[in-house]
Amino acid sequence: MSREAQNLLIPFRRDKKRDFAVGSGEALLASKVRQALLTEGATARSSGELPWRTNFGAGLALLRHQRNDAALKELARVYVRDALKRWVPGAQLVSLAVEQDGPTLTLRVRVRERETRAAVDVSIEQ
Repeated sequence: MSREAQNLLIPFRRDKKRDFAVGSGEALLASKVRQALLTEGATARSSGELPWRTNFGAGLALLRHQRNDAALKELARVYVRDALKRWVPGAQLVSLAVEQDGPTLTLRVRVRERETRAAVDVSIEQ
């Protein structure tokens, strides 16, 4: 009988036992993807959010204040694909939908890692 891997969920939060929450399966995969995409990695405009690992993350902030057209959607796909490939290498990008509602750009990311599937929505304020 194999046990499913467990790890800390990010962002860190407390569980009902007054310890850091852990998860597995869909919750863990979504946590890893969300952390990689929402952390600002080093770009031409930023030195990165984490001083001890400046490259970690994605350049999604570069999507702010851009025209909502085919080029923006392709750029979002490339940023997401590259971040997942580098920081969550076991995850495969299944689909990515880019939606804009007023000043909010929403990336609807669907990923798969072996038999586990997860959906992550990332919102970027314009």
